[in-house]
Amino acid sequence: MKSALLQAFLLSALAAAVAAAAFQFHPRAPALYLVQEPLKADEVGLKEIQERWKGDVIWLDARPKEQFEAEHVPGALLLNEQDFDMQLLDMQDIIQAATKPIIIYCGGQKCEASRHVREKLRAMVPVDDCYILKGGWPAWKAGQGR
Repeated sequence: MKSALLQAFLLSALAAAVAAAAFQFHPRAPALYLVQEPLKADEVGLKEIQERWKGDVIWLDARPKEQFEAEHVPGALLLNEQDFDMQLLDMQDIIQAATKPIIIYCGGQKCEASRHVREKLRAMVPVDDCYILKGGWPAWKAGQGR
């Protein structure tokens, strides 16, 4: 009896450790709590995009090309870390003449690609209204169901 309980405990502990590791390192791990982390100074949510700009923004997709080609925000332009220089060169006129806010998104809540793209973009082109979509692509997808 003790042996069976010990085995059950060890299997439960091992399963919990694997689950914790998967959550920690998964790029699209869900939030474990309902309280939303406040927006950072360079972030914006979908609600604000609709209320403040009526959705009239320039969308930049910082995900890999394959993900962009599979699905993206309608009208979005691809600008990722992998091909940043070439892609920026192709859209430089659009970005420099932009009068609309620029919203950058990547693949998930913990994704840093959009932040890296924003930093590189702001270093090369003087853009003031440039934000990161809080929650990235999953947030945009979830917001389309409303």
